[in-house]
Amino acid sequence: MNALADEKSSAPQPSSEGFNLFRFTGEVKAEMKKVTWPTRKELVTYTGVVGIAVVIVCALIWICDTFFARLFQLILR
Repeated sequence: MNALADEKSSAPQPSSEGFNLFRFTGEVKAEMKKVTWPTRKELVTYTGVVGIAVVIVCALIWICDTFFARLFQLILR
């Protein structure tokens, strides 16, 4: 059997009883216990990296936008 068939066979099958809110909540709690949460230092570091990346991408978009706006102004004159 190939890996794709194995994945399909191991996927949870829908039950005939439908959606059960209490079962769902219990499964969510169980999965949340498996999560490895970042430390405060890691969180601050990652947030800073994302903030810097956003500023850099915004600056690049602003530079490209300004360049093309002036280029089109020259072309359309």
